[in-house]
Amino acid sequence: MSEEKEPMNNITKLIIAVVGVFAVGFLMVGENKQKSAADMEAASMIRYYAAIQGMANQKCPIAVQNETGEQVFFPSNIDTDKETYITLIWEGENVASGGFKKATCTLKGTLGGISELIIDDKVIIKK
Repeated sequence: MSEEKEPMNNITKLIIAVVGVFAVGFLMVGENKQKSAADMEAASMIRYYAAIQGMANQKCPIAVQNETGEQVFFPSNIDTDKETYITLIWEGENVASGGFKKATCTLKGTLGGISELIIDDKVIIKK
């Protein structure tokens, strides 16, 4: 009879060991998935900057076209603090035929729209 208890005891030990390995694995994965406050803040800032950049790329070309009649595509320069605002700057391509020389469009995330639009030193929008 003692021989029958021996194999059962080994099987029980093996089952307990396997369950223990799985439990430790789940705990390690759970700990690694938790993000620190700094990581969450950095991710939030990146999402916010991407949102204001996307909004600027959507609204500013339309505003410039409405004021000048010229369609603009890629800005020649971008100024930003990567936290609160983005300014897109276009150099005019049709200056000789009466087109604009320079257009700047600033979008502030706190306003949720264009805060400043200047075309050839003429202020169109100022909020």
